[in-house]
Amino acid sequence: MTTSAIYDIPLQRLNGTRATLGEYKGKVLLIVNVASKCGLTPQYEALEALYEAQSTKGLEVLGFPCNDFLGQEPGTAEEIQSFCTANFGVKFPMFEKVNINSSPRHPLYAALIAAQPKADAANGTAFRERLGSKNLLPANDSDVMWNFEKFLVGRDGTVVARFSPDVTPDHPALKAAIEKALG
Repeated sequence: MTTSAIYDIPLQRLNGTRATLGEYKGKVLLIVNVASKCGLTPQYEALEALYEAQSTKGLEVLGFPCNDFLGQEPGTAEEIQSFCTANFGVKFPMFEKVNINSSPRHPLYAALIAAQPKADAANGTAFRERLGSKNLLPANDSDVMWNFEKFLVGRDGTVVARFSPDVTPDHPALKAAIEKALG
């Protein structure tokens, strides 16, 4: 699959309407797997701030709820939308709940992982080690490590970077990568 083929993968928004990433061609995409009951859930606030600050420059933050990590996203589409809006004022696009590490893996995440099999970490291996100490590491090194892992897609559809969950939306490395992608 060519990286620009991610634009053709069928998706569904939280409200049930069909979509593809083709709607965002020419924009920089930050694709994030999200969850409502995770210790990292407060990242929603920083993701929304990033979206509001950079959307006029061509950045789209896209949220993909996932229940693969200790069942931390058990809600229905309506519950997820309500939670995100009420607690964090989320206005960035949110999509249906997807399987990321469980079977069948959503085709979007299969493509993202194939394009960027390794995530850059904020604090070296500290987050990975913490998950390992709790026996929560994914089965494969290329799998998404946890909620709030981030894939950065350039304007041409190329997956240009991947950041581990502990890289917050305001982390200098992520902000620099976004600025570079925005050009």
